[in-house]
Amino acid sequence: MAAPFRDRLVFLFRTEAGRIDRADWRLGAAILAAPLVLLTLAMWALLPYTFHDLATTPLFVWQTMIAYFYLCLYALAVLVIAASFVNLSAKRFRALGRPAPVALAAALPLAALLAASAHFMQPHVADAMPRWQVTIFDLILAAMALWSAYELGVRDEAAR
Repeated sequence: MAAPFRDRLVFLFRTEAGRIDRADWRLGAAILAAPLVLLTLAMWALLPYTFHDLATTPLFVWQTMIAYFYLCLYALAVLVIAASFVNLSAKRFRALGRPAPVALAAALPLAALLAASAHFMQPHVADAMPRWQVTIFDLILAAMALWSAYELGVRDEAAR
């Protein structure tokens, strides 16, 4: 029983070849979203420890070291989840008959990574990057998420 489930996961997430229906895409997206949400909540809990002022604290603060170590692991996990999402979404775009399915599938993870980077960097460089610029990244991400959710999770192949 475990081998067919493992083979299905490998098909969904490790290769961009093939085609899937909207129900498979929704299931795959939920499987990827669950750990991403949990990892992101932990990252938000540790984020205050990433602000380290040497004028007021010693050079080595264990909370800061743990926070940055977790951020490195978090970044790796996000990249793996993003690559899996691209593979999953490329199959769905192919089923819809869209040209360049991999490029279209990579648009949402790219928008998410750019928005997350803007959110992370803005407090560190607030004088060079005003808050309204981060909002632009958020609007682009929201538009991409809504479009992707409709195209991949709602739209029927026959509707085209």
